[in-house]
Amino acid sequence: MVFKPSKQYKAECPQKIASGKSVLPKGWQSEEGFMPLPCEIVVEKDVRVKMRDGVEICVDVFRPKTDDKVPVLISWSPYGKDNGTRPSYKSLFAMIGIPDSKLSGLQKFEGSDPAYWCAHGYAVCNPDSRGITKSGGTIYTIGSHEAQDGYDLIEWLAVQEWCNGKVALSGTSYLAFSQWFIASEQPPHLAAINPEEGLSDAYRDLISRGGITDVGFAARIQFSQAHEGDPVQWEDLAAEGLKYPLYDNALWRDKTAHPERITCPAYVVASYSNTLHTMGTFRAWRAIPDGKKWIRIHDGQEWPDFYTAEHIEDRRKFFDHFLKGINNGWEDILTVRYSLHDFEGGNITGIMAESFPPAGVTYEKLYLDGITRTLNDNQGGSDFPVKYDAEGVITLASFLYTANERTEIVGYPKVKLWLEAEGHDDMDVYISLYKLDRNGNMLQQFVIPNHCARNHDLTERGGSILRYRGSTGRLRVSMRHLDDEKSTPEIPYHSFDRVEKLKEGEIVPVEIEMYPTGLILYPCEQLRLVVSATDEAGSMMPGTSPAKPNNKGKHVIHCGGSYDSYLQLPFKR
Repeated sequence: MVFKPSKQYKAECPQKIASGKSVLPKGWQSEEGFMPLPCEIVVEKDVRVKMRDGVEICVDVFRPKTDDKVPVLISWSPYGKDNGTRPSYKSLFAMIGIPDSKLSGLQKFEGSDPAYWCAHGYAVCNPDSRGITKSGGTIYTIGSHEAQDGYDLIEWLAVQEWCNGKVALSGTSYLAFSQWFIASEQPPHLAAINPEEGLSDAYRDLISRGGITDVGFAARIQFSQAHEGDPVQWEDLAAEGLKYPLYDNALWRDKTAHPERITCPAYVVASYSNTLHTMGTFRAWRAIPDGKKWIRIHDGQEWPDFYTAEHIEDRRKFFDHFLKGINNGWEDILTVRYSLHDFEGGNITGIMAESFPPAGVTYEKLYLDGITRTLNDNQGGSDFPVKYDAEGVITLASFLYTANERTEIVGYPKVKLWLEAEGHDDMDVYISLYKLDRNGNMLQQFVIPNHCARNHDLTERGGSILRYRGSTGRLRVSMRHLDDEKSTPEIPYHSFDRVEKLKEGEIVPVEIEMYPTGLILYPCEQLRLVVSATDEAGSMMPGTSPAKPNNKGKHVIHCGGSYDSYLQLPFKR
């Protein structure tokens, strides 16, 4: 692990709630414009909780003023429980279209709002994880240290005199992927989890997607990690990504979740469009043992989805059942609710199914034709290579498929390509799958409510997490080795533990995992498969630089004959 001295914590505005125990009256506002509290809330601020090794972390607990014992929801992350609410993120939420009036300002960033949950008979715990602000110890990012601390906090909360012994985890992004790690430790009093959009493998989902080192966003999420007082040790995840580019050590194994060990009920929320979280969320959901697990696949971005009234009520139905024992029909809901995008204002959401992909899906191969630049049911009789200059003006090649009837594509796409590098010993290959209207125009959609000019600017050449253009994939060809035990015919899984450089004239097969998708094609509309030397989508978040590809010379795609290059799609006709 790589450590540096922590940053100095600086509060962005004076805190309106003093340390210790107090009661916030009904109607109290954290700041003008925010939601007034709908009920009295008991606040226990800066409570110190001892971990198994003696280190104490600092937490805030919000609970309803009642003599009844209540369950508690935890919002676990290294984002400060004080700076993570109204002062820091007021403009950020407004930018994507969440008005301040929807929230009280007491919620931890990306976490549950105490105003709503206390009014419905729940407590909310906002911890500062180890080393953050007033909490003791070293600041760690993702892995077993957080998992064990989360376990200890759950067990401490469960025996408080006001708690009914039922504890749950909820939240988006970091507050989601921490749940895979904590729940895999199987805390006895963890009654349920509700992860919405969170990576599950720090290497594959964050540091080195497709084996291409990309630490820009890792450095960004660490920006808010700071300690109050003298500096403590702070783990530099971005530096670790640069130092250890292969998945061949204990560091990355420790930062890979084990959702197959999760035993409590799980209500997972995902989307196809989140270029940071989609892969990890679906991978974790697949790994959780069958039984008490549900997934809802929405058609927007995680923040507005998490804070939409309809979805909060849906989440409460889940928690009411498993934390309060209310027989409200939750377990009668089918395992899967999924969405279909059409990019033309006709998205369909809430489609019920017993599995994902749903019944009726068949995987079909569309072969690349180098002569016509089309995608066809039949493989060409002879090899016709397609070539582009990785350092030139046109750094890509594309292939088209035309729909003859209304067609649904729902499940896990992938591509297999036979590739050759001319003038270099490696290739970074980026895959994009676009939908074109009947006039050949590329279709896309914002996944946030705010479509202002500034958001057009922010997503024009990046910010892919906010504007959806279709399924993507990427791979460094020297990292093409597949893990045969974990790969399936639908989803390739790369070991990323070795480097296999290309020799001059060598033609190698590669399989590239693509983001799951749900898409409607209407008659005469097209799919455009793009193979590129550059990342067409750009960076995941606005203001973050994308990875720099390791490309030189020319890329050659071999199509036809003995080279079965194809796009495999999950069709539901």
